[in-house]
Amino acid sequence: MDERPDPRELGAVLTEISAESARSHGAAARLRRYFLTGVVIAGPLTITAAVTWWFISLADGWVKPLIPSTILPESYLPFAIPGFGLLVALLGLTLLGFLTANLVGRALIEASEGLLERTPVVSGLYKGMKQIFSTVFSTTGTTFRTVGLVEYPTKGMWSIVFLSKEAAPEVASGLPHGDEHIGVFLPCSPNPTTGFFFYLPRKDVIEISVSVEDAAKLVMSAGLIQPEGLIKKPRKLEDPSGQT
Repeated sequence: MDERPDPRELGAVLTEISAESARSHGAAARLRRYFLTGVVIAGPLTITAAVTWWFISLADGWVKPLIPSTILPESYLPFAIPGFGLLVALLGLTLLGFLTANLVGRALIEASEGLLERTPVVSGLYKGMKQIFSTVFSTTGTTFRTVGLVEYPTKGMWSIVFLSKEAAPEVASGLPHGDEHIGVFLPCSPNPTTGFFFYLPRKDVIEISVSVEDAAKLVMSAGLIQPEGLIKKPRKLEDPSGQT
């Protein structure tokens, strides 16, 4: 008696096993896709919420000890209101800016600054910090408002840079003559707050119409997040003297 299995039955069994395996792999792939989608949605929301909460808590910890307890909401409520210290800080800074806009407030600020400038050690720190804040938060300045490309670290390799200002006369006097030099900041990936600052001839910098925010995203993501929208043709910076 022939006990060999029927090839047709064997083929049907193999087909059934393959279909079952495909269904299992398909379900696993769908579960993996759902999980990754959840991570992509929840990850940025969680990190944003955590950073926001940390900043609010930090501001409350600094400001609330300076506020009289009779003004604090928790003195009258059974719970604390997060962000009250931050709100007071914002109102205080706005009021300080308003007071410095008039003659009396400006005179008081100038007197305070004069006292700080005559204090050893503190004067240097205050002047440096004031210059940095005035430059970064200036509404009319051009620092880090333009993005460019430079050939770095070797020929044929191009890096994103943020354009600063032209070299000051004291610095330009030590640079090679014949070319106007401009300061550039080359951010590191994935942390664009660190990097290198150096001077380059204007002709060696190619300006691109990408916002500083998009360029920072490009650096942080190591090129995975590309700038949105159309990008105009890159152009080399023009030399005010008429040379390019």
